[in-house]
Amino acid sequence: MLTKIYAENPSERELARAAAVLERGGIVVYPTDSVYAFGCSIRSPKAIERMRRIKGKRETTFSAVFADIAEAAAYCRVDNAAFRILKRSLPGPYTFLLPASSRMPDKALERRRIIGIRIPRNAVARALVGALGCPMLTTSVRDDEEERAYATDPGLIAERYGSAVDLVIDGGAGDIVPTTVVDLTQDEPQVLREGKGEWR
Repeated sequence: MLTKIYAENPSERELARAAAVLERGGIVVYPTDSVYAFGCSIRSPKAIERMRRIKGKRETTFSAVFADIAEAAAYCRVDNAAFRILKRSLPGPYTFLLPASSRMPDKALERRRIIGIRIPRNAVARALVGALGCPMLTTSVRDDEEERAYATDPGLIAERYGSAVDLVIDGGAGDIVPTTVVDLTQDEPQVLREGKGEWR
């Protein structure tokens, strides 16, 4: 199933429909400020396992998408230094690694006590989390260099993954540049991957 929700003026009706899919344990593909991504409710263990199977990895590392920093702080341990970095950088195309709090479900962590957090600049992603009422777990749509359109074109994404997911949100053409990943679990921030976000 494919539905259009654009960042300029996200449809509340379509957002509610997508949130209902997530609440029922479904998986959606949605636009971000970097690449298109799979998402499911953090409260749905079955959906988390389905996402692992879609990615074809037994121990896929997920990130969590939050509506704002306050929500992220409820699921992660955010000290003053980390808070200043988050406030300066988010919303934006970054994934920040932080220690998970006890509120983060074990199924989301798979023996790790660290979680990547995302607050995308894309309004659809943030509004979807807001409509859901809890964070989403997320992982990017696989980028095949031979067939990049299948990671950036919502119609082709629906063609490829339509039988594996419950909804694909068409938010326009996606990007191929992933987020910049920054580890905030050490004494000093460490850039683990250079991506779309500029780090200084």
